[in-house]
Amino acid sequence: MSLELTDVTLTYPDGGARLTALDAVSLTVPAGCVTAVVGPSGSGKSSLLAVAATLIAPDGGRVVVDGTDTAGMSRAELTRLRRTTIGTVFQQPNLLPSLTAAEQLQVMAHLDGRSPRKARARALELLAAVGLDGLAGRRPHQLSGGQRQRINIARALMNDPAVLLVDEPTSALDHERGAAVLDLLTTLTHQRATATVLVTHDRSHLDAVDEAAEMRDGRLRPRMVASL
Repeated sequence: MSLELTDVTLTYPDGGARLTALDAVSLTVPAGCVTAVVGPSGSGKSSLLAVAATLIAPDGGRVVVDGTDTAGMSRAELTRLRRTTIGTVFQQPNLLPSLTAAEQLQVMAHLDGRSPRKARARALELLAAVGLDGLAGRRPHQLSGGQRQRINIARALMNDPAVLLVDEPTSALDHERGAAVLDLLTTLTHQRATATVLVTHDRSHLDAVDEAAEMRDGRLRPRMVASL
């Protein structure tokens, strides 16, 4: 099991009280599986991703990432865990305008101390894997929205993470391009044996994922994909 959340509770200050963002949430995502978490805005989806990414420590419960219990880890240890074990696909690609497609990925390897030659080879391999072979030298303004999102996905895979966290990847895409991105994420998850959590409010592409759950008022309810 590459990602396991058990009875996770998270609250935020709300005036003189506390607002519950996550209410005893449990979620297990095995390697090679895409689990979609659907729900309306304000339901707790973003809080779930933040806790799974170890960006926020929960008030209670356990978060285990690729066999590592994150409780009691120092800030430096959590930073290293995120860099080596967790990949994040953001809602917006946020690509650097001055960098080529390959360079967007190479920056990630540079942060991890990888040699430039190995970083370049890895970047080209991943760009080919996401269907951008031959576009390594293009800059963001020369690419479509779907292509930029594919770079976003490839960048998240640069350090070969065990866990992939994906935030609303189809929100800025039309239906056809959104479906292509979801199919790509599913294919890469199966090929690379990542444990993938996909947060979305869009239920139209859920036939592409392996499992799904619904988030409402901070509570997570497992559902069959067909019933969502």
